[in-house]
Amino acid sequence: MSMICYAFSSSLSFLFPVYHLLLKPQKSRQKQINQIVNQKHNGHSLSDSLDDVQRAEMKAYMELVYNMLLTSELFVQWCDDATAAEISRPRYSSPYSWPLGNILAYQKQWEVRRKMNAIGWGGKTLEQVYEDVNQCCQALSQRLGTQPYFFNKQATELDALVFGHLFTILTTRLTSTELAERVKSYSNLLSFCRRIEQIYFDDKKLMKD
Repeated sequence: MSMICYAFSSSLSFLFPVYHLLLKPQKSRQKQINQIVNQKHNGHSLSDSLDDVQRAEMKAYMELVYNMLLTSELFVQWCDDATAAEISRPRYSSPYSWPLGNILAYQKQWEVRRKMNAIGWGGKTLEQVYEDVNQCCQALSQRLGTQPYFFNKQATELDALVFGHLFTILTTRLTSTELAERVKSYSNLLSFCRRIEQIYFDDKKLMKD
């Protein structure tokens, strides 16, 4: 249990630092995924019991999460003008004094938008991004089914990663709730998040009812 708690607690550290993965090429992201999968806690990893086929499938879903959910989170926060002006830039600049905070926030926005253009997302509309999130959630929902975790009763790195990103989408304040509503439309994913919260974070309430 301590190893699983460690993994899910670690997933929360992905909420903002993991965004740097988007700025890496695909090979670097795949290397990072392999490092996450191979990470050991007390000599064990969460996916030790999976066979080679299952581990390959898990990595494929982790790549899907990075390519779709992470990219969508960044797009909404930094490429939507209203959200960037009202929420993202003020939040990003808050730890710094003026004018450094403003400079760093605009640099971050420029960096994200440049990457979006590089990967072909620069011309997308919010509705198209919401649909990408919907399709990703549909794939995750189908894989999860009625199981407690993505690989039946065994929690893996995929469960920790998906929880971290769905948690971000469900709890991060934006100018629109549409992104969160797309996730909420999949009842088993919402139940999955609440189950993780209840089992591994029972000392504090992470998600509002």
